[in-house]
Amino acid sequence: MSGGVQPEIDGDGILLRPWQAADRAAVCAGYADPDIQRWHCVSMTDDEAREWIDSWSDRWRKETGAGWAVVDKAGTGEIVGQISLCRLDLHEGLTEVSYWVLPGARGRGVASRALSSVTPWLFDELGLHRIEVCHSTMNPASCRVARRAGFSAEGTKRGEIRHADGWHDMHIHARLDTDE
Repeated sequence: MSGGVQPEIDGDGILLRPWQAADRAAVCAGYADPDIQRWHCVSMTDDEAREWIDSWSDRWRKETGAGWAVVDKAGTGEIVGQISLCRLDLHEGLTEVSYWVLPGARGRGVASRALSSVTPWLFDELGLHRIEVCHSTMNPASCRVARRAGFSAEGTKRGEIRHADGWHDMHIHARLDTDE
């Protein structure tokens, strides 16, 4: 990983590719969506989207994270979502994955396909031992994504994340490199 270029990951009808400067409009659209804002508590201007995109290559170089645009290969070739390693610890063999899908692509399994595509790559190429997905207990869609991608529910972290409407309990799902 050190010093290299973040790779593309080919998935089931989707392509995970590193963010590019030209992707700012998709990032702004994502974080302008009320459903995405509810769970990520972020909105972005064009300048903030540029900084957000730029931060991923820096995080990759520092081995602290990675972010990919999820591109629809079967349809228009447009960005339909994102998936990222929001916390990465290579020494401990651990990462936490975050994702969102743009409104027009919801209901097509985009997030679960992205998670299912990145998971074997994280185990095989980065040598990770554990991959986690954490989401608000009030977000059943993220729970379905994690389960479809083979992530076992492990428990609930009480009052862990503050959203606009207050503190939320978080479900934690995980896969280990030894899981089938």
